[in-house]
Amino acid sequence: MQLYMFEAGILQSQKHLFTLNQGVHEPFNVPVPFFLIKHPKGNVLFDTGNALETVNDKHNHWKGILEVYDPVMIEEQWCVNAIKNADCTPEDIKYVVLSHLHLDHAGGVGHFPNARYIVQREELHFAYVPDPYMKAAYIRKDFDKEVDWMILEGWQQDRFDLFGDGSLIIYFTPGHTPGHQALLVNLPNSGPMFLTADSCYTEKNLNEGVLPGLMWNAAETVRSVERMRHLRDSIGARIITGHDPAAWKLLRKAPEWYD
Repeated sequence: MQLYMFEAGILQSQKHLFTLNQGVHEPFNVPVPFFLIKHPKGNVLFDTGNALETVNDKHNHWKGILEVYDPVMIEEQWCVNAIKNADCTPEDIKYVVLSHLHLDHAGGVGHFPNARYIVQREELHFAYVPDPYMKAAYIRKDFDKEVDWMILEGWQQDRFDLFGDGSLIIYFTPGHTPGHQALLVNLPNSGPMFLTADSCYTEKNLNEGVLPGLMWNAAETVRSVERMRHLRDSIGARIITGHDPAAWKLLRKAPEWYD
């Protein structure tokens, strides 16, 4: 099994949106990660990054949210093109695990013709009828597509074992959104890695208890981060935070991999 890490460009933003009440209006450019796992039973994407439209048509595609999150991406960084650096094609993807359906995570939905798209029922529902303060983060034309959805049922299917061999475990991690999920990748040589996506933006959220600036539910956010700390302390899982520019620089990027 191999884990590849990709960057679908960056978001030009402000620090307080990732660390609540810290760095107010301070410029903060964050990576937009997504991941490819090559497994003997099939290739898996975890998230898909920004949509291709952000390259040439971002003002029409993202509209008002550009005032706080401005995507900077080139065409080669779009998930469909980027995975070629790992000798993989869109047709080779068996599963796309979506942490949630925000605009910088679901930009590749519908572009992997043989894939099942795994999402939490709570997330899919919320994406269509979000609370007003989070409405701009969901772009319906990114995810409202006739794809093969595989729906998970929150806590009832927590720690969902994707291949039945303990290698890829989907954790229910609500807080950032009501249906957020993360992925534990149990690599044979590099050890366990926990891909948090937006359930934990930065190392400050993880290590200092600083809340993120955007969340659906603060209490659920804290509980999800506590589970990550437990995984780190109990099994030695390496926590891969969702949008930490300093931590991201320390990781191998495709075409390199972890195994």
